[in-house]
Amino acid sequence: MAMRSVFSRPVRHRVAVLAREMTLPIELGIVHQVFGQARAGASAAGEPLYEVVTCALRPGAVRTDGDFTVNVEHGPEALAEADTVIVLSSYEDYEQRDAALSAPLAGAFARIRPGTRVASICTGAFVLASAGLLDGRLATTHWRYADRFARLFPQVELDANVLYADGGDVLTSAGCAAGIDLCLHMIRRDFGMAVANDVARRTVVPPHREGGQAQYVRHPVPEPSSPSTAAAREWALRRLGEPVTLAQMAAKEAMSVRTFTRRFRDEVGTTPMTWLTQQRVERARELLEESDLPVDQVAERAGLGTAANLRKHFHAAVGTSPSAYRATYRALDAVA
Repeated sequence: MAMRSVFSRPVRHRVAVLAREMTLPIELGIVHQVFGQARAGASAAGEPLYEVVTCALRPGAVRTDGDFTVNVEHGPEALAEADTVIVLSSYEDYEQRDAALSAPLAGAFARIRPGTRVASICTGAFVLASAGLLDGRLATTHWRYADRFARLFPQVELDANVLYADGGDVLTSAGCAAGIDLCLHMIRRDFGMAVANDVARRTVVPPHREGGQAQYVRHPVPEPSSPSTAAAREWALRRLGEPVTLAQMAAKEAMSVRTFTRRFRDEVGTTPMTWLTQQRVERARELLEESDLPVDQVAERAGLGTAANLRKHFHAAVGTSPSAYRATYRALDAVA
């Protein structure tokens, strides 16, 4: 994942949300709610860090998939002023039969300035692919429409098994709930863990789900009589700085390692130890932002052992070194 500096932009980052006919209101609400909650200093009293505007191909009433319309004041000219453009899904995407971008959409995309970050929620990825923004890139969309997407856009490296894909300046997400994960991910990139975690707390959603987590999990909510791995996950999260083994986690649920691993993958979408490494990297990010601890002590407290091991896992997950990450957010705090 590539880090993106915000220092060349005003502190208040402008997000333009493109709503099309037969849009899903929940997606529009997600973008406004999540970005609208971000405050400087990770406090409700802080200054807003984002300005979110909704635009359409034509100002006026936009049909939704419900029994009401949304009145959109801005036309595509709003895209020219955006730092980030987010394309929502539309029922029109479900019927797309060729890879061509419609003339109105082509005209709208021509207004987007070079260097603008562009993202999509759900089948909004069809629009990004039609615009050529995903050629040769890793991308995702809702798993139900992945086969059609792959047929229309063979030049895109589609992964229909993940929640979101971060290509630096172009990002895609799966279904509408994954749009929450993507928005929080972009806030983490822009303003750090503390701000993103504060938004998650006030929005009452999990602060972080790794983009590589499976979008279709076989048992996201276990049956009342079924064993779960939740207690083991909670136990491990309280001990990230300590050695934690797969056998210990399985024992917390009174399962064999094999049964626990299978159940964990069904519930979370990844293996227990991969998940544990992801949580330790997230803990390292928090420590780098919030403390002056040397990198080797950050590695130790996050449970990654050595500075070299921290650098390896941190670069794989975040796309930069721990020291560079800390410097970025120290400078950001000074600006804010």
